Amino acid sequence: MNRLGIESPRGLVAFAALTGCLVTMAVAALTDAGGLFVAAGLAGCGCELLLHRTEPGLMSRLGRLHMGATSRFEFRCVLLLLLLGRLHVTGPVGLAAAMTLVLCLLAGQALHAALTTLIRRRRRLAVAARNIDLRRLDISDRPPRRLTEWPGQRMLVYELSALLGLTASLATGDARWVVAALALAAGSCLITVVALVPYLVRTVRRLPGTAQVLAEVNAWLVRRRPRTVLYFSGPRDRAHQVTRWLGAVAALPTPSLVILRERELLAALEPTPLPVLCVPSAAHLAQLDLSGVRVALYPANTGWNIHLLRVPTMQHVFLAPGDDDRAAAVDPYSKVYDQVWVAGEAGRRRHVQAAVGVEDADIVEIGRPQLDGLRVAGTGGHAPAPKIPTVLYAPAGDEPGAPGEPIVRALLDSERPVRVVYRPHPPTGRRSPEARAAHRRIVALIHAANERRAADLIGDVGTVGEAGNVGENGNVGEDSENAEDAEALRTEAARRRAELAKRIAALDARLRRADADEAMLTRDHAAPDAALLTEAEALRRQWHQAHWAASPPWLHQVIEGDAPTLHSCFDQADLLIGDLCGVVGDFLATLKPYALTTPVGLTEEEFRRQNPLARAAYLLGPGASGMDDVLRPLFDPSLDELRTARHEVKEFLLGPATPPSTQRFTDAVDALAEKGETIVRLRDLHPAPPPGAGHWSVTR
Repeated sequence: MNRLGIESPRGLVAFAALTGCLVTMAVAALTDAGGLFVAAGLAGCGCELLLHRTEPGLMSRLGRLHMGATSRFEFRCVLLLLLLGRLHVTGPVGLAAAMTLVLCLLAGQALHAALTTLIRRRRRLAVAARNIDLRRLDISDRPPRRLTEWPGQRMLVYELSALLGLTASLATGDARWVVAALALAAGSCLITVVALVPYLVRTVRRLPGTAQVLAEVNAWLVRRRPRTVLYFSGPRDRAHQVTRWLGAVAALPTPSLVILRERELLAALEPTPLPVLCVPSAAHLAQLDLSGVRVALYPANTGWNIHLLRVPTMQHVFLAPGDDDRAAAVDPYSKVYDQVWVAGEAGRRRHVQAAVGVEDADIVEIGRPQLDGLRVAGTGGHAPAPKIPTVLYAPAGDEPGAPGEPIVRALLDSERPVRVVYRPHPPTGRRSPEARAAHRRIVALIHAANERRAADLIGDVGTVGEAGNVGENGNVGEDSENAEDAEALRTEAARRRAELAKRIAALDARLRRADADEAMLTRDHAAPDAALLTEAEALRRQWHQAHWAASPPWLHQVIEGDAPTLHSCFDQADLLIGDLCGVVGDFLATLKPYALTTPVGLTEEEFRRQNPLARAAYLLGPGASGMDDVLRPLFDPSLDELRTARHEVKEFLLGPATPPSTQRFTDAVDALAEKGETIVRLRDLHPAPPPGAGHWSVTR
């Protein structure tokens, strides 16, 4: 189904039904079956509407294959004329009128598409911006969405009008009904086209040109004088690479700027107080006045980095990902930067041992600023064991042979109960049908386990002491005195969560403004709305608290999507089971125990030797063997024999706990900016000779 862009079985059924309706309409037109034609047409309209709302991926793919909404509409119009000609209901004059109106309708649709495309392209500025005052550009409003968007749905209205007119003509034998319906559809299309003309004129006359936009942006750059630039180029699905550094850059005490190269990244970027520029053209980027910038930060190695790397007045820094301790994390391209910033000693060794041209003196350890807010397990003594420990299973891979099912089954069948929070990697199953099927089986196992626990809770009330404790028979339950109070609190938390979700959605709509296009957002986002951003952050914190409070402490959870966040799951977890990847590397910052699966073909000793992250991990064998040993420290923290190892590995991979990573990042930016200022001053004292100076030249 994914090859067609279909996301659900319902979408597949609707697509099959739509295809059947088109074939039925063709057969009905050829066999003079007017009633069947109308029925198939109405059913086809319903299928089209359903697919437009539920399967946008399929609609886009059909458009790329030249079978989009316009092509299907034209095909059905031709079938309608064929039917009218064969039924002889309209007569020669009526048929000629119907043909003329259909041609006008199709011409109007083509003109509408041309106008909307012209307006959209003309409104695309050379530079798009957020949180930058460009109001002097006097950018006009875009046309209302009802005039420019939903062309497929608009054509369905025209088609529905024609089908209703045909129905009346078939019932009465009067051709005027279908002609009137076609006239109504063509007239509506004409009105839409005429309504777009003033917006086209306004766009052509008032929208600023490239030179004016660049001049205004440069004026802002001169006033603002950003010292640090966070620069990123890449596809939309890699936006997280720049998003994870927004907080650290926003915390810098000096002015900063984000520069993106792809327009689609603006929509994917999280709301931020930082000023953001999107400059798709390298020629326009070269015209920006970035003379005050001293430090340029690059979260990813991409070819378009060269467009900023050639600026000599900046110190260029590659922010090494530091997701894990794989040698593949080292890129030979990194030697083009002035410095490479890594999390800890492991990153330094990785680059030096790879011998890709990065000097040890040019490597700076800054920690991981993104992890400063994580809740760290206590370091003094043994913390009391939780009544029902939470195990977070967060696989990061999408491989068909991943040991997910045995791990989840072993957790659910554990002799001493645990709560399982299963959070698969978001793209799980998109590329591999086997992985998608395995994910569904895991979800089914968890739902079945929840049903069994609910049944045990009902049957074993009275066998437990405190709410959420473990009874003598190993079941989980709540005593009768506390059960009603706990349920009332959870009900209130669920109500609160739903209310917060609505408020967050409304706030996001205000921040992102889906009703505005790129030009209007550039005009209206003159400054960051700090109050809205603070409110949104507070609401999300409250939502996470309400989410966890709304579920019983014994209830297993499946987390799909972006919420709750991975870091919120970290705060709930007492143990993580994952892969050798960045998820486990982040969890290491909490100093809580974690487990890894030993790869096939490697002994535990060799696995630990090759991967520092595995040196502080409890290891699972094939088929999740050894799960009892992994879970034992959850019920008796004194048995956690890897506590010291986790401290050592954390410092090796992520750097020391003090000073905080955010402070180390700020200090590194300040130190490099001072170095950049010194280099610029020396360059000003000793300017380069003009081209050709000191050389003989021969002229005719």
